[in-house]
Amino acid sequence: MRFTKKMFALLIIAALTLSCNEKQKVQERPNIIIIMADDLGYGDLSIYGNKKIQTPSIDRLGNEGILMTDFHSNGSVCSPTRAALITGKYQQRVGISGVITAKSHRDKGLSLAEKTFAESAKKAGYKTGIFGKWHLGYDPKFNPIYQGFDEYIGFVSGNVDYHSHVDQEGFEDWWKGSELKIEEGYSTDLISKHAVDFIERNKDESFLLYIAHEAPHYPIQGRKSKASRKVGGDFSPVNKGQNKAELYKEMIEVMDEGIGHVLQTLEKLELDKKTVVFFFSDNGGTKSGSNGSLKGFKGSVWEGGHRVAAMVWSPELIAAGQISNQTLMTMDVYPTIADLIGLEIPKGLDGISFKDHLLSGKKMTERLLFWEFNSSVAIRKNQWKLVINRKEKLPQLFNLEEDIGENNDLANEHPEMVEEMIKQIKIWQKEVAPEAK
Repeated sequence: MRFTKKMFALLIIAALTLSCNEKQKVQERPNIIIIMADDLGYGDLSIYGNKKIQTPSIDRLGNEGILMTDFHSNGSVCSPTRAALITGKYQQRVGISGVITAKSHRDKGLSLAEKTFAESAKKAGYKTGIFGKWHLGYDPKFNPIYQGFDEYIGFVSGNVDYHSHVDQEGFEDWWKGSELKIEEGYSTDLISKHAVDFIERNKDESFLLYIAHEAPHYPIQGRKSKASRKVGGDFSPVNKGQNKAELYKEMIEVMDEGIGHVLQTLEKLELDKKTVVFFFSDNGGTKSGSNGSLKGFKGSVWEGGHRVAAMVWSPELIAAGQISNQTLMTMDVYPTIADLIGLEIPKGLDGISFKDHLLSGKKMTERLLFWEFNSSVAIRKNQWKLVINRKEKLPQLFNLEEDIGENNDLANEHPEMVEEMIKQIKIWQKEVAPEAK
């Protein structure tokens, strides 16, 4: 068969058409925005009943989307939850069971061998960016740009001074990519500004954006507070002469304001109907805030340590005004993102997709869930939760449907259940602990 110029031209047209179709297919997939607050309490938002702190933008996500009442952080402190979020696995499985501290763990971080949701999205043609807190490795080799993110501006430590951007050990900590680049401004405002800029620059592309706020983590500082940390460890008292409660309120409300700018930008660019926004906290609140009726605070395996405010918003995909009581965890976000953008969910994840729950209200599959920190451990099976706290040592059993405050120990009434749940904890611990392999 003779190959003519006309046939060649037709092949070129067909190839270009296929390429355009593939590009269109990618662009039709929803944009993804993950917004994580830091140390936000279950009772710190007005949509969860707080009467003093006003959070209209965050409330909007819940009112116009789906509000979660039983969403949990994987860890009760920062680093473990962040590791679980981006890997879709229990943090113990990836070697991040505790906080990566500025003083003792400057050479520790999330292994580059772990596949992140950013890597999956990038491979699928998405532009990826993270702005704000990383906390998965201080050494530049652990920088987010080596973990699937095209862009990064923020800090790698657990927290920085909101004004000087100095970490707990007196080091400057504000990065652009893998380069240290100090930027003037209140950290919450800077994070929001860069997030908005990323959206505007990538409006014609499919994108995944991770907004990792510092607020309301300590140091408790408002926009007009003076810097309390200087390079070299010269620290002055925080909050001197200022009302701590008012500053805490301001920190959350400034974060809410920035989230409002993000939503306004999506609407202005007509991206709101093709974007899915996730919002949650990395763990429960501290004594600076409120966990509502929940027992315990950050750092505990009581509900106050890991049950967090959470919601998902997408005007086109998710019906407004929904309230979900399904038990979900941070590690479920990665497989859900993969499912939403049409990717095969990676094998070996501990999390499961809740896409069908978001889009059609489908109930989640029954499963056991676990929390462990500082020799305290908890297991959840439906409404039942067993807690073995390092202080009390004896197992305690609670029916969360009737006793969300974990006040009424039912362990003596259900000895067989207690025994079985303890058995399951030991199986899980052996399975996920790297040292056990």
